[in-house]
Amino acid sequence: MRRFDGRTAVITGAASGIGLATARRLAAEGARVVIGDVDAGGGKAAAAEVDGLFVPTDVTSEAAVAALFDAAATTCGGVDVAFNNAGISPPDDASILTTGPDAWHRVQEVNLTSVYLCCRAAIPHMQRAGRGSIVNTASFVAVMGSATSQISYTAAKGGVLALSRELGVQFAREGIRVNALCPGPVNTPLLQELFAADPERAQRRLVHVPSGRFAEPSEIAAAVAFLASDDASFITASTFLVDGGISGAYVTPL
Repeated sequence: MRRFDGRTAVITGAASGIGLATARRLAAEGARVVIGDVDAGGGKAAAAEVDGLFVPTDVTSEAAVAALFDAAATTCGGVDVAFNNAGISPPDDASILTTGPDAWHRVQEVNLTSVYLCCRAAIPHMQRAGRGSIVNTASFVAVMGSATSQISYTAAKGGVLALSRELGVQFAREGIRVNALCPGPVNTPLLQELFAADPERAQRRLVHVPSGRFAEPSEIAAAVAFLASDDASFITASTFLVDGGISGAYVTPL
């Protein structure tokens, strides 16, 4: 499929994991890919792989985010797709009883405020074109509770759901769609690092996934490509779950 011929996609957090898999997928479907990441080495490598553009970007900086989207518009002629995907999940974000204010604020800045900044920067470019698709990475934890808490991460992802829904409604008649992608646990470096320190915690979570495994980044990238494409032209303000059934399960198969 070549659903993105002639279109430009801006992806944050594309140096690895879901972002990198999505850069590969959208480029394979014809998109010009602009990568924003704080990891200069990984970002440059990703851009080289997909014949795209790398713009060093701290997604918590309003100026850096504006520069990312301006560079995409100037170099590639516009912004058709924004996949606002950058995020962190540090070990000091855990139970509310042990998560301090510094950890709380750091996760909120990267996982929620950055999505606000990216949407704020992307939408004017899309308004000028009269169309656009924004996909914001939330999480299945935004729609269900967990006793193995990451309190700031969960709260931030819930904020992404509300923000995406609001923007999807507000800009629908301008041809701009905004959706929240909610992956289940994904086999990425972020998850591997989190669970390497606590295998018991990983197993405790995995047992609740009806599919019996974590998702691969390419499977999440396929969902992003769908939401970003015209195949999803009547989907906006949506919470799009790609979680192997975990949010729908009462018990899982033996």
